Amino acid sequence: MAVSTPASGDSNLPVPTFARPQLDVVGRAEAFHVRRIYCVGRNYLEHIREMGEADERSLPFFFQKPSDAVVPDGKVPYPPMTDDYQFEMELVVAIGRGGFNLDIDEALDVVFGYAVGLDMTRRDRQRESFRNGLPWEIGKSFDFSAPCGPIHPVEKVGHVLSGPLLLTLNGKPQQQSTLEKMIWSVPEILVQLSKIYRLMPGDLIFTGTPEGVSAVVPKDLIVATIAGLAPLAVQIVPPEQ
Repeated sequence: MAVSTPASGDSNLPVPTFARPQLDVVGRAEAFHVRRIYCVGRNYLEHIREMGEADERSLPFFFQKPSDAVVPDGKVPYPPMTDDYQFEMELVVAIGRGGFNLDIDEALDVVFGYAVGLDMTRRDRQRESFRNGLPWEIGKSFDFSAPCGPIHPVEKVGHVLSGPLLLTLNGKPQQQSTLEKMIWSVPEILVQLSKIYRLMPGDLIFTGTPEGVSAVVPKDLIVATIAGLAPLAVQIVPPEQ
């Protein structure tokens, strides 16, 4: 599957147009077309502690990745400008209906489905930005930084609000937790995010990572599974030339 390919050959256009990135949908021929990627920071207590953060229950905060940072299962090139490239496994919420300023009892109505994702991070660049009071984009929002597995529709799996998370690195357990340990639940995340942005079909929300994040190098194999969803398998390959 191409992540981002030209959609028009019209020579009158000043620049080529591109199709929206796509992810497979389990049980359907139609793909899920990605509009935006939102990410939740600091949503598991033990991860906050391993990162050395002090505030353990502030309101959730959000950052974004470009939509074409999405990649399905497969190979992910080691990015430039880092010596500390780390994974963060996360439950991904796929939005199927628009919503703004949602109430808690209607928040789940906008959810189309769920998937397993990785928030890939240039940790050294992120820490530099944090120390200097600069935006996080260089550490979080770069090419191939949002691997994501296929979307499981709610109609097939229900709402994935509990269950185990497991990430293995080269076959060895690295991240292990449960969705119940989220500081902010999926409905609470949707409520808070919808106060800031109008949620739209095609949005993805990465809901935060548990403890156990670690650095990877080329040839490493990451396999992440969450609550019975299809696993996400990613191999790190040498940098693009």
